[in-house]
Amino acid sequence: MAQTANSRREPPADVFATIDRDHLARMTFGDCNLERELLQLFDRQATMLLVRIRAGAPAAVKPLAHTLKGSASGIGAGGVARAAEAVECAAPADCSAAVDRLAQAVDEARALIAELLRTG
Repeated sequence: MAQTANSRREPPADVFATIDRDHLARMTFGDCNLERELLQLFDRQATMLLVRIRAGAPAAVKPLAHTLKGSASGIGAGGVARAAEAVECAAPADCSAAVDRLAQAVDEARALIAELLRTG
């Protein structure tokens, strides 16, 4: 099937939960270039923040997770936002497991972002 200039090649339906494309489109007023820019920024920021969260002192983890939660919410990455919130709320004994779940959510979001950026 031929694609029109305005159509997008969509990834399989099971990955839509990773990033809410409708939310992203609303936040960018449907500007595909702005969507790409925000996805690229999120990709870099999520990677950087996750490294800092893993290496950070316990007092730094919650604010870093809060920052990541806000960024994820902005692009519609609900799984990352929920996982970051879990890190924010985690007791010290549970923080490591919460960070591991956050890392998994970030990896899933980054994989979808890579696919979206590759396919346009």
